[in-house]
Amino acid sequence: MAKRYRPVNRDQPYLFPPSMRDWLPPGHPVWLVITAVEDHMDTSAFHAGRKTGGAGAAGYDPDMLLTVLVWAYAHQVTSSRRVEQLCHTDVAFRVICGGNLPDHATVARFRGDFGDAVAALFAGVLALCARLGMGKLGVVALDGMKIAASASKSANRTQEHLAKLAAETVAAHGETDAAEDDLFGEGCRGDEVPEDAWSPRRRDERIAAALASLEAERAAAGAEQRQREREALDAAAAGTPRPGPRPPGAAVELAAMKVERARAAQRAKIEAWEAARAAGRPHRGPAPAPAGDNYIRVRQALAELEAAQARAAAASQPQTDNDGAGPGPVRNITDPDARLMPVRGGTFIEGYNTQNVTSEDGLIIATELTQDPVDTPWYEPMLRQAEAAAAFITARRPAPGQAAPGDHGQPPGDGDSAASASLTGLFLADAGYLSEHNLTTAGPDRLIATGKTRDLEHAARDGEAVTGGRAGPATIAMAARLQTDAGITAYRQRGHIAETPHGHIKHNMRFRQLSLRGKPKATAEWTFTCAVHNLFKAITTGHLTTAALAALPTQASPA
Repeated sequence: MAKRYRPVNRDQPYLFPPSMRDWLPPGHPVWLVITAVEDHMDTSAFHAGRKTGGAGAAGYDPDMLLTVLVWAYAHQVTSSRRVEQLCHTDVAFRVICGGNLPDHATVARFRGDFGDAVAALFAGVLALCARLGMGKLGVVALDGMKIAASASKSANRTQEHLAKLAAETVAAHGETDAAEDDLFGEGCRGDEVPEDAWSPRRRDERIAAALASLEAERAAAGAEQRQREREALDAAAAGTPRPGPRPPGAAVELAAMKVERARAAQRAKIEAWEAARAAGRPHRGPAPAPAGDNYIRVRQALAELEAAQARAAAASQPQTDNDGAGPGPVRNITDPDARLMPVRGGTFIEGYNTQNVTSEDGLIIATELTQDPVDTPWYEPMLRQAEAAAAFITARRPAPGQAAPGDHGQPPGDGDSAASASLTGLFLADAGYLSEHNLTTAGPDRLIATGKTRDLEHAARDGEAVTGGRAGPATIAMAARLQTDAGITAYRQRGHIAETPHGHIKHNMRFRQLSLRGKPKATAEWTFTCAVHNLFKAITTGHLTTAALAALPTQASPA
């Protein structure tokens, strides 16, 4: 008899209850993620914000929602609506849900309420990796990465525009109140939304927050500018002018003083010439030119004064709304905490600047989401975080021949007491962190680039130092060290260690833009992304396996 096709009977009922364990093979990574989150992570902080008991439908287990988001972020899914869809159609998501089907609003609310609980998750993943023998601290690297915010650059507004929008909002509210008084009667309510249900980030509040932030920044910048001008004037008066460009206000005043000095010097020459003539003393040459504006030195000083006044006028000119031509003192009305960040190609994005310290085996051991487009000020804070993380990892790493410790501990912090756990290896950073302070601050041995990598390579080949135009003693010493074969060979490790996690997050996880707005929530989402990166680094490198998890003590589930 000829072979026939296998029957496809979608109406055949199961003879026995189906088991989700049969849906995916035992070695599938989803089982590792489920076990790691439920049995080896302290998720009590996520449970603390949930309500149980009382009337109403039962809520979703935070462990399940957390595992759903971990799996989603690891597989290029950050949209809550897409997560909801996959919970219906994707086998791995259905296994994680265990028969529950959370909607996108539930997923979005849970993610938006991450808060400080994510720090504990990040620490839990780091502790798990340490127990598995990961976290090589011989060479670590610091690097910054710009990440786009959930806001458009076209939503940036200047202080003047924000003030206008705020005034228009107040006027519109007044007109609405008057219209509602006519419609409903004064003091009577219509069908308003209850006050406790209002959005805390509605548009008028975002405008007010952006305006307040911009005003505070402008006041601080003005105070700093006045201080710099006073210091420049004092230095010039003391006869020790500082090198480099001067603040616009001080430059104008110094240029005006130079004009007066040129005129006074010429008047003194004229008076001396006339006094000698009156005394009958011989004199050579023509009489000195009048000390007017046509005298050459006065003309030169006046030209410098006009140029300084033009620069000061340009600096004080109100900025227009950002149109992509360059950064200005603006704030975003969608996410007032986001900032314009320069990226390659001379363009800008609306976003944040992440600071990450990575271990030799690719774990992000310390991370921070900042609003600062410059990396330099964050070297020392990230170094201290890395030292605390090193203490945290060392205290939890099993000694050779010993069982893995069972203490899950607290997130790494400045108070971690592992005495021998501070960084003792090599700390690498690129030229964006170069400064005399960063080169000399207390801490482990470091290599901070004094120029671009290609320039350092050429300098090491040709025996020439690259100092980036700086003349500090620590910079000169670092440039000389990077000329040597040992120095440049050690620095070559930075690219692989520091850039690989960024490439993985942006290109493999496809995480190029934050979904949450406001720095606290954006920080929580970025920290969560780093925790997901670390967890899947343990899986893909073969450290996190079913056998390895079975050998570790489990974490008690929260009540």
